[in-house]
Amino acid sequence: MKITSYQVHDVRFPTAAAGDGSDAINRGDYSAAYVSLGTDAGLMGAGFTFTNGRGNEIACAAIEALAHHVVGRSLEEIVEEPVAFWRSLTADVQLRWLGPEKGVIHMATGALVNAVWDLRAKAEGKPMWQLLAEMPAAELVANVDFHHIIDAITPAEALALLEAGDDSYAERLAVLEKDGFPSYTTSVGWLGYPDEQVLTLTRQAYDEGWRAMKMKVGGPIEDDVRRARLIRSVIGDDALLMMDANQVWDVPEAIANMAQLAQFNPYWIEEPTHADDVLGHAAVARAVAPIRVATGEVAANRVIFKQLMQANAIGVCQVDACRVGGVNEVLATLLMAAKFGVPVCPHAGGVGLCEYVQHLAIFDYLRVGRSLDGRMVEYVDHLHEHFEDPITVSQGRYLLPRQPGYSATLKPSSIAEFSFPDGPVWRA
Repeated sequence: MKITSYQVHDVRFPTAAAGDGSDAINRGDYSAAYVSLGTDAGLMGAGFTFTNGRGNEIACAAIEALAHHVVGRSLEEIVEEPVAFWRSLTADVQLRWLGPEKGVIHMATGALVNAVWDLRAKAEGKPMWQLLAEMPAAELVANVDFHHIIDAITPAEALALLEAGDDSYAERLAVLEKDGFPSYTTSVGWLGYPDEQVLTLTRQAYDEGWRAMKMKVGGPIEDDVRRARLIRSVIGDDALLMMDANQVWDVPEAIANMAQLAQFNPYWIEEPTHADDVLGHAAVARAVAPIRVATGEVAANRVIFKQLMQANAIGVCQVDACRVGGVNEVLATLLMAAKFGVPVCPHAGGVGLCEYVQHLAIFDYLRVGRSLDGRMVEYVDHLHEHFEDPITVSQGRYLLPRQPGYSATLKPSSIAEFSFPDGPVWRA
Protein backbone atom coordinates (compact mmCIF):
# COMPACT_ATOMS: atom_id res chain seq x y z
CA MET A 1 0.00 0.00 0.00
CA LYS A 2 1.53 3.28 -1.11
CA ILE A 3 0.85 6.71 0.36
CA THR A 4 0.11 8.78 -2.72
CA SER A 5 -1.26 12.12 -1.50
CA TYR A 6 -2.02 14.34 1.46
CA GLN A 7 -4.36 17.17 2.38
CA VAL A 8 -3.94 19.66 5.22
CA HIS A 9 -6.86 21.53 6.79
CA ASP A 10 -6.87 24.44 9.24
CA VAL A 11 -9.89 23.57 11.39
CA ARG A 12 -10.92 25.86 14.26
CA PHE A 13 -13.86 25.77 16.64
CA PRO A 14 -15.05 29.02 18.32
CA THR A 15 -14.78 27.91 21.96
CA ALA A 16 -13.25 31.04 23.49
CA ALA A 17 -16.51 33.01 23.67
CA ALA A 18 -18.07 30.57 26.15
CA GLY A 19 -14.92 30.25 28.28
CA ASP A 20 -14.49 26.59 27.36
CA GLY A 21 -10.87 25.61 27.83
CA SER A 22 -10.01 28.75 29.79
CA ASP A 23 -7.23 28.56 32.34
CA ALA A 24 -4.64 30.78 33.98
CA ILE A 25 -2.76 31.38 30.72
CA ASN A 26 -4.78 30.12 27.76
CA ARG A 27 -7.84 31.68 26.16
CA GLY A 28 -8.43 30.43 22.66
CA ASP A 29 -10.38 28.54 20.05
CA TYR A 30 -9.81 24.80 20.07
CA SER A 31 -8.19 23.97 16.74
CA ALA A 32 -6.65 21.13 14.77
CA ALA A 33 -3.96 21.23 12.12
CA TYR A 34 -5.47 18.20 10.39
CA VAL A 35 -3.85 16.00 7.76
CA SER A 36 -5.28 13.15 5.71
CA LEU A 37 -3.10 10.70 3.79
CA GLY A 38 -4.44 9.09 0.63
CA THR A 39 -3.29 5.70 -0.65
CA ASP A 40 -3.44 3.67 -3.82
CA ALA A 41 -5.59 1.16 -1.90
CA GLY A 42 -8.33 3.66 -1.18
CA LEU A 43 -7.72 3.79 2.60
CA MET A 44 -7.19 7.16 4.27
CA GLY A 45 -5.02 7.86 7.34
CA ALA A 46 -5.96 10.81 9.57
CA GLY A 47 -3.87 12.72 12.06
CA PHE A 48 -3.75 16.14 13.65
CA THR A 49 -2.00 18.26 16.18
CA PHE A 50 -3.98 20.38 18.60
CA THR A 51 -3.53 24.14 18.81
CA ASN A 52 -5.40 26.97 20.49
CA GLY A 53 -6.54 29.09 17.54
CA ARG A 54 -4.26 31.71 16.01
CA GLY A 55 -1.07 30.00 14.96
CA ASN A 56 -2.87 26.96 13.63
CA GLU A 57 -1.83 28.14 10.17
CA ILE A 58 1.80 27.80 11.27
CA ALA A 59 1.24 24.19 12.32
CA CYS A 60 -0.44 23.52 8.96
CA ALA A 61 2.54 25.06 7.15
CA ALA A 62 4.91 22.83 9.12
CA ILE A 63 2.93 19.75 8.10
CA GLU A 64 3.17 20.90 4.48
CA ALA A 65 6.94 21.29 4.88
CA LEU A 66 7.36 17.74 6.20
CA ALA A 67 4.79 15.87 4.13
CA HIS A 68 7.24 14.99 1.37
CA HIS A 69 8.93 12.58 3.80
CA VAL A 70 5.68 10.59 3.91
CA VAL A 71 4.13 10.78 0.45
CA GLY A 72 5.59 8.21 -1.94
CA ARG A 73 6.47 5.69 0.76
CA SER A 74 4.74 2.36 1.12
CA LEU A 75 3.17 1.42 4.44
CA GLU A 76 5.17 -1.80 4.35
CA GLU A 77 8.43 0.15 4.03
CA ILE A 78 7.55 2.30 7.03
CA VAL A 79 6.59 -0.72 9.15
CA GLU A 80 9.85 -2.44 8.22
CA GLU A 81 12.05 0.52 9.26
CA PRO A 82 9.97 2.57 11.72
CA VAL A 83 12.79 4.45 13.44
CA ALA A 84 14.37 5.37 10.11
CA PHE A 85 11.01 6.73 8.99
CA TRP A 86 10.57 8.66 12.25
CA ARG A 87 14.05 10.15 11.98
CA SER A 88 13.39 11.25 8.39
CA LEU A 89 10.89 13.67 9.95
CA THR A 90 12.67 14.58 13.18
CA ALA A 91 16.13 14.83 11.65
CA ASP A 92 15.36 16.66 8.42
CA VAL A 93 18.72 18.31 7.80
CA GLN A 94 17.21 21.78 7.43
CA LEU A 95 13.92 21.73 9.33
CA ARG A 96 15.40 20.16 12.48
CA TRP A 97 17.01 23.52 13.19
CA LEU A 98 13.55 24.89 13.98
CA GLY A 99 13.24 22.47 16.91
CA PRO A 100 15.17 20.41 17.44
CA GLU A 101 12.46 17.89 18.28
CA LYS A 102 10.19 20.45 19.90
CA GLY A 103 7.73 23.17 19.10
CA VAL A 104 5.61 23.49 16.00
CA ILE A 105 7.90 21.40 13.82
CA HIS A 106 7.68 18.47 16.26
CA MET A 107 3.91 18.86 16.62
CA ALA A 108 3.64 18.67 12.82
CA THR A 109 5.73 15.50 12.98
CA GLY A 110 3.25 14.10 15.48
CA ALA A 111 0.34 14.83 13.16
CA LEU A 112 1.95 13.00 10.25
CA VAL A 113 3.27 10.08 12.32
CA ASN A 114 -0.14 9.61 13.93
CA ALA A 115 -1.79 9.66 10.50
CA VAL A 116 0.49 6.83 9.40
CA TRP A 117 -0.38 4.81 12.52
CA ASP A 118 -4.08 5.48 11.90
CA LEU A 119 -3.61 4.17 8.38
CA ARG A 120 -1.82 1.06 9.63
CA ALA A 121 -4.53 0.30 12.21
CA LYS A 122 -7.24 0.69 9.57
CA ALA A 123 -5.30 -1.54 7.16
CA GLU A 124 -5.13 -4.25 9.85
CA GLY A 125 -8.78 -3.76 10.82
CA LYS A 126 -8.04 -2.97 14.47
CA PRO A 127 -8.53 -0.03 16.80
CA MET A 128 -5.16 1.50 17.66
CA TRP A 129 -5.09 0.19 21.23
CA GLN A 130 -5.56 -3.36 19.96
CA LEU A 131 -2.95 -3.00 17.22
CA LEU A 132 -0.39 -1.95 19.83
CA ALA A 133 -1.54 -4.32 22.56
CA GLU A 134 -1.27 -7.37 20.30
CA MET A 135 2.07 -6.37 18.81
CA PRO A 136 5.04 -8.59 19.73
CA ALA A 137 7.30 -7.01 22.33
CA ALA A 138 10.30 -7.00 19.99
CA GLU A 139 8.33 -5.08 17.36
CA LEU A 140 7.19 -2.49 19.91
CA VAL A 141 10.78 -1.95 20.98
CA ALA A 142 11.82 -1.63 17.32
CA ASN A 143 9.46 1.35 16.99
CA VAL A 144 11.25 3.35 19.69
CA ASP A 145 14.12 5.72 19.04
CA PHE A 146 16.35 5.19 22.10
CA HIS A 147 18.75 7.92 21.03
CA HIS A 148 19.33 10.33 23.96
CA ILE A 149 17.38 8.17 26.46
CA ILE A 150 19.70 5.15 26.63
CA ASP A 151 20.89 6.35 30.05
CA ALA A 152 17.32 5.97 31.33
CA ILE A 153 16.17 2.80 29.58
CA THR A 154 17.86 0.38 27.19
CA PRO A 155 16.21 -1.69 24.47
CA ALA A 156 16.90 -4.81 26.51
CA GLU A 157 15.20 -3.33 29.57
CA ALA A 158 12.23 -2.25 27.47
CA LEU A 159 11.91 -5.73 25.98
CA ALA A 160 12.00 -7.37 29.41
CA LEU A 161 9.43 -4.92 30.75
CA LEU A 162 7.02 -5.64 27.90
CA GLU A 163 7.43 -9.40 28.12
CA ALA A 164 6.98 -9.55 31.89
CA GLY A 165 3.19 -9.24 31.93
CA ASP A 166 2.19 -11.30 28.91
CA ASP A 167 0.71 -14.11 31.02
CA SER A 168 -1.91 -11.82 32.62
CA TYR A 169 -2.86 -9.83 29.51
CA ALA A 170 -6.23 -11.57 29.13
CA GLU A 171 -7.18 -10.77 32.72
CA ARG A 172 -6.47 -7.06 32.24
CA LEU A 173 -8.41 -6.98 28.99
CA ALA A 174 -11.38 -8.60 30.75
CA VAL A 175 -11.32 -5.81 33.35
CA LEU A 176 -11.59 -3.17 30.63
CA GLU A 177 -14.27 -5.09 28.75
CA LYS A 178 -16.35 -5.23 31.93
CA ASP A 179 -15.67 -1.90 33.61
CA GLY A 180 -14.07 0.46 31.09
CA PHE A 181 -11.08 2.68 31.85
CA PRO A 182 -11.12 5.11 34.83
CA SER A 183 -11.44 8.77 33.95
CA TYR A 184 -11.68 12.25 35.41
CA THR A 185 -13.48 15.29 34.05
CA THR A 186 -12.02 18.74 33.55
CA SER A 187 -15.27 20.21 32.24
CA VAL A 188 -16.50 21.45 35.64
CA GLY A 189 -13.76 23.90 36.55
CA TRP A 190 -12.55 26.11 33.70
CA LEU A 191 -11.15 29.33 35.10
CA GLY A 192 -13.46 31.51 33.00
CA TYR A 193 -16.63 29.93 34.40
CA PRO A 194 -18.55 31.85 37.10
CA ASP A 195 -19.17 30.17 40.46
CA GLU A 196 -22.79 29.34 39.64
CA GLN A 197 -21.75 27.48 36.50
CA VAL A 198 -19.02 25.60 38.38
CA LEU A 199 -21.55 24.46 40.98
CA THR A 200 -24.09 23.40 38.36
CA LEU A 201 -21.55 21.46 36.30
CA THR A 202 -20.04 19.81 39.38
CA ARG A 203 -23.44 18.62 40.59
CA GLN A 204 -24.26 17.34 37.12
CA ALA A 205 -20.95 15.49 36.81
CA TYR A 206 -21.32 13.93 40.24
CA ASP A 207 -24.83 12.75 39.40
CA GLU A 208 -23.48 11.21 36.18
CA GLY A 209 -21.05 9.07 38.17
CA TRP A 210 -17.83 11.09 38.06
CA ARG A 211 -15.76 10.64 41.19
CA ALA A 212 -12.63 12.43 39.98
CA MET A 213 -12.70 16.05 38.83
CA LYS A 214 -10.17 18.72 37.97
CA MET A 215 -10.32 22.46 38.52
CA LYS A 216 -8.16 25.23 37.11
CA VAL A 217 -6.20 27.38 39.55
CA GLY A 218 -3.79 30.23 39.04
CA GLY A 219 -5.99 33.26 39.44
CA PRO A 220 -6.03 35.24 42.69
CA ILE A 221 -5.40 32.67 45.41
CA GLU A 222 -8.52 33.69 47.31
CA ASP A 223 -10.57 32.84 44.21
CA ASP A 224 -8.87 29.46 43.91
CA VAL A 225 -9.62 28.72 47.57
CA ARG A 226 -13.26 29.75 47.18
CA ARG A 227 -13.80 27.65 44.06
CA ALA A 228 -12.09 24.61 45.60
CA ARG A 229 -14.40 24.92 48.61
CA LEU A 230 -17.42 25.07 46.30
CA ILE A 231 -16.42 21.93 44.44
CA ARG A 232 -15.59 20.00 47.64
CA SER A 233 -19.01 20.99 49.05
CA VAL A 234 -20.59 19.01 46.21
CA ILE A 235 -18.26 16.02 45.77
CA GLY A 236 -17.46 15.42 49.44
CA ASP A 237 -14.20 14.22 50.89
CA ASP A 238 -13.97 10.84 49.15
CA ALA A 239 -13.93 11.94 45.51
CA LEU A 240 -10.63 12.94 43.89
CA LEU A 241 -10.00 16.61 43.21
CA MET A 242 -7.10 17.61 40.99
CA MET A 243 -5.76 21.13 40.42
CA ASP A 244 -4.08 22.61 37.34
CA ALA A 245 -2.08 25.86 37.37
CA ASN A 246 -1.10 25.75 33.68
CA GLN A 247 2.47 26.95 34.36
CA VAL A 248 1.46 30.37 35.74
CA TRP A 249 3.33 30.26 39.08
CA ASP A 250 6.98 30.76 39.94
CA VAL A 251 8.43 27.98 42.09
CA PRO A 252 8.15 29.80 45.47
CA GLU A 253 4.66 31.00 44.53
CA ALA A 254 3.58 27.45 43.67
CA ILE A 255 4.81 26.18 47.03
CA ALA A 256 3.10 29.01 48.94
CA ASN A 257 -0.21 28.68 47.08
CA MET A 258 -0.34 24.93 47.49
CA ALA A 259 0.13 25.40 51.23
CA GLN A 260 -3.21 27.23 51.17
CA LEU A 261 -4.91 24.79 48.80
CA ALA A 262 -3.68 21.67 50.61
CA GLN A 263 -6.70 21.88 52.94
CA PHE A 264 -8.85 20.59 50.06
CA ASN A 265 -6.75 17.43 49.72
CA PRO A 266 -5.83 17.73 46.03
CA TYR A 267 -4.65 14.50 44.47
CA TRP A 268 -2.21 16.41 42.28
CA ILE A 269 -1.12 19.87 41.25
CA GLU A 270 -0.62 20.01 37.49
CA GLU A 271 1.92 22.23 35.74
CA PRO A 272 2.74 24.23 38.88
CA THR A 273 5.49 26.16 37.06
CA HIS A 274 7.14 26.55 33.67
CA ALA A 275 6.89 23.35 31.66
CA ASP A 276 10.63 23.21 30.88
CA ASP A 277 11.73 23.79 34.48
CA VAL A 278 12.66 20.26 35.48
CA LEU A 279 14.47 21.30 38.67
CA GLY A 280 11.64 23.68 39.56
CA HIS A 281 9.14 20.84 39.32
CA ALA A 282 11.43 18.74 41.51
CA ALA A 283 11.56 21.50 44.14
CA VAL A 284 7.78 21.83 44.13
CA ALA A 285 7.36 18.06 44.35
CA ARG A 286 9.56 17.90 47.45
CA ALA A 287 7.73 20.80 49.08
CA VAL A 288 4.11 19.78 48.47
CA ALA A 289 4.37 16.01 49.07
CA PRO A 290 2.28 13.92 49.53
CA ILE A 291 0.37 15.93 46.93
CA ARG A 292 1.65 14.70 43.57
CA VAL A 293 3.08 16.92 40.87
CA ALA A 294 1.74 16.16 37.39
CA THR A 295 2.96 17.50 34.08
CA GLY A 296 3.60 16.61 30.46
CA GLU A 297 0.94 18.11 28.23
CA VAL A 298 3.50 20.48 26.71
CA ALA A 299 6.62 18.47 27.50
CA ALA A 300 8.44 18.68 24.21
CA ASN A 301 9.93 15.22 23.79
CA ARG A 302 11.16 12.01 25.40
CA VAL A 303 14.31 13.75 26.68
CA ILE A 304 12.31 16.17 28.85
CA PHE A 305 10.29 13.25 30.21
CA LYS A 306 13.52 11.41 30.92
CA GLN A 307 14.82 14.29 32.99
CA LEU A 308 11.53 14.78 34.86
CA MET A 309 11.64 11.15 35.91
CA GLN A 310 15.35 11.05 36.69
CA ALA A 311 14.95 14.11 38.92
CA ASN A 312 11.91 12.68 40.78
CA ALA A 313 10.10 15.80 39.59
CA ILE A 314 6.73 14.24 38.78
CA GLY A 315 4.36 11.76 40.33
CA VAL A 316 2.06 11.64 37.29
CA CYS A 317 3.11 11.55 33.63
CA GLN A 318 0.71 13.43 31.35
CA VAL A 319 2.16 12.72 27.93
CA ASP A 320 0.23 14.30 25.07
CA ALA A 321 -0.58 12.29 21.94
CA CYS A 322 0.55 14.95 19.48
CA ARG A 323 2.78 17.44 21.31
CA VAL A 324 5.55 14.86 21.04
CA GLY A 325 6.41 13.14 17.75
CA GLY A 326 3.45 10.80 17.60
CA VAL A 327 2.99 7.19 18.67
CA ASN A 328 6.68 6.23 18.47
CA GLU A 329 7.75 8.85 20.99
CA VAL A 330 4.75 8.13 23.20
CA LEU A 331 5.94 4.52 23.36
CA ALA A 332 9.35 5.71 24.58
CA THR A 333 7.69 7.81 27.28
CA LEU A 334 5.39 5.03 28.46
CA LEU A 335 8.32 2.64 28.78
CA MET A 336 10.35 5.12 30.82
CA ALA A 337 7.38 5.86 33.05
CA ALA A 338 6.94 2.16 33.74
CA LYS A 339 10.61 1.75 34.61
CA PHE A 340 10.55 4.73 36.98
CA GLY A 341 7.21 3.71 38.53
CA VAL A 342 5.33 6.83 37.42
CA PRO A 343 1.64 6.30 36.53
CA VAL A 344 0.53 7.69 33.17
CA CYS A 345 -2.59 9.85 32.93
CA PRO A 346 -2.41 11.23 29.39
CA HIS A 347 -3.35 14.82 28.69
CA ALA A 348 -6.62 15.19 26.82
CA GLY A 349 -9.25 17.87 26.27
CA GLY A 350 -8.90 20.20 23.34
CA VAL A 351 -10.30 18.88 20.09
CA GLY A 352 -9.75 15.19 19.46
CA LEU A 353 -7.25 14.56 22.23
CA CYS A 354 -9.72 12.40 24.16
CA GLU A 355 -10.19 10.32 21.02
CA TYR A 356 -6.42 9.90 20.69
CA VAL A 357 -5.37 9.24 24.26
CA GLN A 358 -7.94 6.61 25.15
CA HIS A 359 -5.98 4.24 22.92
CA LEU A 360 -2.68 5.14 24.58
CA ALA A 361 -3.98 4.68 28.12
CA ILE A 362 -5.61 1.35 27.30
CA PHE A 363 -2.43 0.04 25.68
CA ASP A 364 -0.32 1.30 28.60
CA TYR A 365 -2.44 -0.65 31.07
CA LEU A 366 -2.57 -3.79 28.96
CA ARG A 367 1.10 -4.07 28.04
CA VAL A 368 3.33 -1.55 29.85
CA GLY A 369 2.16 -0.25 33.23
CA ARG A 370 -0.20 -3.18 33.87
CA SER A 371 -1.92 -1.48 36.81
CA LEU A 372 -4.87 0.87 37.14
CA ASP A 373 -3.53 2.30 40.40
CA GLY A 374 -3.20 6.05 39.88
CA ARG A 375 -4.16 5.79 36.19
CA MET A 376 -6.99 7.83 34.68
CA VAL A 377 -7.81 9.31 31.30
CA GLU A 378 -8.73 12.98 31.17
CA TYR A 379 -12.19 13.77 29.80
CA VAL A 380 -13.50 17.06 28.44
CA ASP A 381 -17.04 17.29 27.12
CA HIS A 382 -16.35 19.27 23.95
CA LEU A 383 -16.45 18.67 20.18
CA HIS A 384 -16.66 14.86 20.10
CA GLU A 385 -19.59 15.05 17.71
CA HIS A 386 -17.23 16.15 14.92
CA PHE A 387 -15.41 12.80 14.80
CA GLU A 388 -16.36 9.68 12.87
CA ASP A 389 -15.46 7.52 15.89
CA PRO A 390 -16.11 9.62 19.01
CA ILE A 391 -15.31 8.46 22.52
CA THR A 392 -17.93 6.64 24.58
CA VAL A 393 -18.03 7.39 28.31
CA SER A 394 -20.31 5.83 30.92
CA GLN A 395 -20.34 6.38 34.68
CA GLY A 396 -17.03 8.20 34.55
CA ARG A 397 -15.24 5.53 32.49
CA TYR A 398 -14.07 5.28 28.90
CA LEU A 399 -15.47 2.29 27.05
CA LEU A 400 -13.20 0.43 24.64
CA PRO A 401 -13.23 1.91 21.11
CA ARG A 402 -14.14 -0.69 18.49
CA GLN A 403 -13.65 0.89 15.07
CA PRO A 404 -10.36 0.36 13.22
CA GLY A 405 -7.91 3.24 13.46
CA TYR A 406 -6.83 5.92 15.90
CA SER A 407 -10.29 7.59 16.22
CA ALA A 408 -8.79 10.70 14.60
CA THR A 409 -10.96 11.08 11.49
CA LEU A 410 -12.96 14.30 11.36
CA LYS A 411 -16.31 14.33 9.59
CA PRO A 412 -16.06 16.00 6.16
CA SER A 413 -19.00 18.22 7.07
CA SER A 414 -17.17 19.49 10.16
CA ILE A 415 -14.01 20.20 8.15
CA ALA A 416 -16.07 22.18 5.66
CA GLU A 417 -18.00 24.14 8.28
CA PHE A 418 -15.12 25.02 10.59
CA SER A 419 -12.20 25.46 8.17
CA PHE A 420 -10.45 28.76 8.73
CA PRO A 421 -10.93 31.38 7.36
CA ASP A 422 -13.40 30.33 4.67
CA GLY A 423 -15.76 27.97 6.50
CA PRO A 424 -19.31 29.25 7.08
CA VAL A 425 -18.74 29.60 10.85
CA TRP A 426 -15.78 31.95 10.34
CA ARG A 427 -17.25 33.85 7.40
CA ALA A 428 -20.15 34.72 9.68
